[in-house]
Amino acid sequence: MCEYGNFRQAILLYNQILRTKPHNIDALLDKGVALQNIGRLKQALGCFQKALDTEPKNVTALLNKGSVLHSLGKLDDAILCYDAVLAIDKKSAMALAYKGLSLGEQGMVKDALGYFKKALRIDKDYDLAQISLAIAKKLIKENLGNPKKTAD
Repeated sequence: MCEYGNFRQAILLYNQILRTKPHNIDALLDKGVALQNIGRLKQALGCFQKALDTEPKNVTALLNKGSVLHSLGKLDDAILCYDAVLAIDKKSAMALAYKGLSLGEQGMVKDALGYFKKALRIDKDYDLAQISLAIAKKLIKENLGNPKKTAD
């Protein structure tokens, strides 16, 4: 259902699974993604958190939780999720790129640039990192001479 954009129907199916298997990680993650796709971010966050309550080191749940937190404007909390992923898998290009996005939105463009570069060293074809790197370089070039904010 999700592949065809039928997110609401997919959610109904995930609910059926979760009624009999409330800790089914795949159903929790997929329901969370479907909820996220229709803008029900707080409910999506709940699904990802429930998955993490069952499997605290589930990289997919951590990435998705971070993504929702980012969308909710909770950038510091999103970064904590990406850092948790990187503690498990230092070569997660997605966590590196997403962390870069959060840092960039906080005005730490130089730091973000570094994370995009790290992501591209791992996956040279990662579109999100390529696009974000180009934007970060452009912003840095445009703001030469202005004080730069950096991460601690």
